[in-house]
Formats: sequence, structure tokens, C-alpha cells
Amino acid sequence: MILLAASPWTSWSFPPLVLAAAVATIALFAQGWLRLRIRGRPDIASWGRAGMFAAGVAVITLAIVSPIDAIGEGYLQTAHMLQHVLIADLGVALVVLALRGPLTVFFLPRDLLAPLARARWLRRSLTWFLRPRVIVTLWLIVLVAWHVPALYEAALRTRVVHDLQHVSFIAVGVLLWVLLIDPTHHGRLSVTERIGVAAIVLVAGQLLAYVMVFSYRPFYGVYADERYRLLGLSPLTDQKLSGVVMMVEQALTVGLFLFLQLTRRTRAGEARARDDPA
Repeated sequence: MILLAASPWTSWSFPPLVLAAAVATIALFAQGWLRLRIRGRPDIASWGRAGMFAAGVAVITLAIVSPIDAIGEGYLQTAHMLQHVLIADLGVALVVLALRGPLTVFFLPRDLLAPLARARWLRRSLTWFLRPRVIVTLWLIVLVAWHVPALYEAALRTRVVHDLQHVSFIAVGVLLWVLLIDPTHHGRLSVTERIGVAAIVLVAGQLLAYVMVFSYRPFYGVYADERYRLLGLSPLTDQKLSGVVMMVEQALTVGLFLFLQLTRRTRAGEARARDDPA
């Protein structure tokens, strides 16, 4: 990894694997997007979709390569929390939203998609991983486990563990938002079931945030022992702010999704009532 600048506020990093993954992901989207537009389908391969996808990849990439990473590793828990919610929720949600419909299939070139589609082990694995109970359980395990002090601090002290933490957050984030948004329209969940899953996720996240917001002592020695206090924040205040960051971000992503699904169900109920006035 290449690091520039000594100050955490200007410490940008350029991990080759992260940059390569971002470029490859953009390239895959671009080829599928162009193929659909060449076929005369700008309605499902719009510039808006392209902008949304680019924004999602940018959010995830910047959260890892920008000063947020350096500040979160050794100075502010708030920055670390911001990094996690950006890569596990906001960035992933934007990417999945952009890939709704045929773009999901066209995301991979035909020569790559065909053999993957024929791989029985892959189909069986995806069928298992995409079960709602599995996804919600994995999401909860990853969320809680990485906030246990021993694992949390191991990630801050060891780059490999930190990378594993990021990969796991992105992976369960993708699984969760694929389940909620259903970009390929498989219909695994009804509207009511989506509301239930979103509610579980929102409540779990808020409970974890409450633990941090209402705590009376800092949980993580890495931040408590740091003598140089960025922004003059005490370790306890920093921890409380990190909980606030989680609460706000989840309200803007999962909370908004939940509101839209509730609105959708209400409208569907009203439509049925008009069709069947009895």
C-alpha cells in the first residue's frame, strides 16, 4: 500500500487491490450498460443508472482510500464507524439499485456469464446464501462480531484482519441489499416480508448504536490510549458520536427503504379496497 502525507487529515492510501476492484467493477458495468443501449434500451440503461452505480463505487472506494481510513484506524472511532456504514450500506445500496432489472444479467459478459450459469455448485451455493434467514443471520453475526472489543482492536492493529473486516462488511451488505431490493425480480420476499427484514436490520443497528451512545466508558483501548485527540474529542464523546453516525446513516438508508415499503403496502391495500368496496 502506498501512503502519502504524514497528517491523518491528508493521508490518502492507494491499495492496488482496492483500486483494481473499483476499475474492474466500473468496466463490467460499462460494457453491460453499453450493450443495452446499443440494443435500443436506454430506458433500462439510463445515464441516471450509470451515475448511481459510479456513485456507489466511489463511496466504497473513497471510504477505504481517503483520510477516513487513517483517521479511523488510530484516532477517531467516529471516522471508523463512518467508513463502515459507507461501505456496508450506502455504497452497496446505490450499486444494487443501479443494477436492477436486465442490467444485473448484462453486468457480466456473455462469455463469462454462460459458464457460471452452468455451474451447478455455484447455483446451489447462491440458492443457499440468498435465503432470507441465512442472509439476516450472517448480517447480524458480522455486525456484532466486529464490534466485540477483541476483534475490533485486532482489525485496527493488523492490516490483514482489517481488510477481512471490510470484505465481510461489503459481502453481507451486498447480500442484504440484494434481498431487500431484489434486482433480478425473483420475488423471494413479499412486500410484508421485506418490511419485516428491514425492521429487524434497523432495530439491530439501532440497538448497537444505543450501546455506544449511552455507554459510560470507552470500549476500545486503541482510541482510549491515543494521546493526540483529533478535534479535541474525548474517547467517550468520540464513541457516543460513532453511535450517532450509525443511527443517522441507518435512518437514511434502511429507514428510508422501510418507509417506502410501508407506503407501497398501504397504497396496494387502498387499491384493493377500491376494487372490492364490499
